[in-house]
Amino acid sequence: MSPTAIGDAGPVAPFAHTHVGPDPIDPAHQYARARVDAAGAVVQFLGTVRNHNNDAAVASLEYEAYPEMAEKTIARIIEEARSRWPFEFAAAVHRTGRLDVGDIAVCITVSSAHRVEAFAACRHIMDRLKATAPIWKRETLTSGTRRWVEEEPPHAGGEG
Repeated sequence: MSPTAIGDAGPVAPFAHTHVGPDPIDPAHQYARARVDAAGAVVQFLGTVRNHNNDAAVASLEYEAYPEMAEKTIARIIEEARSRWPFEFAAAVHRTGRLDVGDIAVCITVSSAHRVEAFAACRHIMDRLKATAPIWKRETLTSGTRRWVEEEPPHAGGEG
């Protein structure tokens, strides 16, 4: 069975899965998708809601997206990554809606024959998703203030 994108985005490559929506993310399920006998490495990144941002206490985040366009964008990012690093499978799943501190907002999972390629592809997919996918984040501070968050460039050592 080939994974497909959920929603109107249509099928994605047989080596990829994308989903943007309100359902909670199950990392074990994403790991199981990626785990194949040809892969000696499965790398998984979980982005979780933290309790602070720019010296302000955060109570929750709300993600809004254009799911169909986001899934197409992410599928292209995965294909781009695969042209740079050989891997067996990659999945990128992002939540929408209100998330509390500690909730998983995004899960990137990549399986490859070797760890170097899996780590590199995983990082690339996450960095490009954050920079280009039509997904927007609004935080609610513990003070009750709500504000849209502009993404920051990757930290030192990141891909520009």
